[in-house]
Amino acid sequence: MSLLRFVFPLLPMLLSPYVAEAISGVYEYHNGTSVIGAITTYNTKENESLIELARRVDVGYKAITDANPQLDPFVPGTNALVTIPSTWILPDVESYDGIVINISELRLYYFTKRGHSRFVRIFPIGTGSQGHDTPPGIYRVIEKIVKPAWYVPESIREENPDLPDVVPPGPKNPLGSHALRLSSGDILIHGTNKPFGVGRRVSHGCIRLYPEDISRFFPMVPSGTKVTIVRQPIKVGELDGRVYIEVHNDEFADDSDYLAPARTLLLKKGLLKNVNTQKLYIAIQEKRGMPVDISE
Repeated sequence: MSLLRFVFPLLPMLLSPYVAEAISGVYEYHNGTSVIGAITTYNTKENESLIELARRVDVGYKAITDANPQLDPFVPGTNALVTIPSTWILPDVESYDGIVINISELRLYYFTKRGHSRFVRIFPIGTGSQGHDTPPGIYRVIEKIVKPAWYVPESIREENPDLPDVVPPGPKNPLGSHALRLSSGDILIHGTNKPFGVGRRVSHGCIRLYPEDISRFFPMVPSGTKVTIVRQPIKVGELDGRVYIEVHNDEFADDSDYLAPARTLLLKKGLLKNVNTQKLYIAIQEKRGMPVDISE
């Protein structure tokens, strides 16, 4: 991979063998920090799909396809140049505390402190499909479950009557190896036996991680951890005097016209005066899901 923009990745995390090439890790941030990570590029190997590559570098399916709209996600071709969407603007929340999930970008942020230092870990996720949307709100982790059994909800059994009342732990269990139950009761953060669903809206409201991600995320999170779920298709931030916007194509968002809310958000943060209007318009039209420099 070749580095295009260094922002500040710190303390690389120990990764499982499957994701040896992954770019996810631990990032330090400070008060006022909003843009973190580093964009990288990758040249595909023979018969390699973007779906396979997304998992290996620990990003979601939609993130890698939105970042590379010129490529066929199934047959991108040999030696195709792929942009890895590995830089992010932090979500706009009251405090960076515990877990923050942005439904619009299909991504989970886990904020921790060590002494006076603050760190964030970032994971791709799958969320609820249309009609089963993951509900925004503030929750707590109330239960941690290793090898969870899946008690099939009646609504899912109506869709698939052949399902049993309970699916025991194992390879056929859609909850995967670990699960965190939230205070809503019906919402879980869990693994999956269908990793291709990470980075897509395919669940019945729960939040799924890659199997290798849930196994390392689960031990980090104590019971009682705060979980903030938001829907923010537009995020803005500043780095080294430059203004950035990150726009996601959230088909379930209430407002599909992003220009007005983007200008409002930039004005709120005192950044609008430094923005090039044409760059802003192009970033909103393209919806690449990565921070884009829109400075004047």
